[in-house]
Amino acid sequence: MALSTGDLAPDFSLPADRGGTARLSELRGSKVVVYFYPKANTEACTVQAQDFTRLKADFDKAGTTVLGISHDPVKAIDKFQAKYDLGIKLATDEGLDTLDAYGVWGEKSMYGRKYMGIERTTFLVGPDGRIARIWPKVRVKGHAEEVLAAAIEL
Repeated sequence: MALSTGDLAPDFSLPADRGGTARLSELRGSKVVVYFYPKANTEACTVQAQDFTRLKADFDKAGTTVLGISHDPVKAIDKFQAKYDLGIKLATDEGLDTLDAYGVWGEKSMYGRKYMGIERTTFLVGPDGRIARIWPKVRVKGHAEEVLAAAIEL
């Protein structure tokens, strides 16, 4: 079942960068951007993480936490975090439970080859834990700014 605006955002507890844990329930009462990206150290994913990092102070002023989730192993997200000095929290869902709950894991196709992967998608979760906005099939250019504007407005 696909998630919609107004739905309660599925909770999760995932391994995060620097040996931490990311739990959506711990962020209840504040706004949260949960963005799903296909793979660390790829061009679009790197630009997206850098854009969210560049705007981190503005997200903080808007009372909004930014969390990126991929299927990469923890070691890969730690290296990604360090290599680009990313200022946002990253988590991994190697078990696919959260990716499935958010409806972002599925069949993709590139150059005629089919494979399973993450559909780049962003969710803005309100302080009440409900989904305030969804951006499916994200195009990276200008996306972080658009999400920030929505977070400020919320």
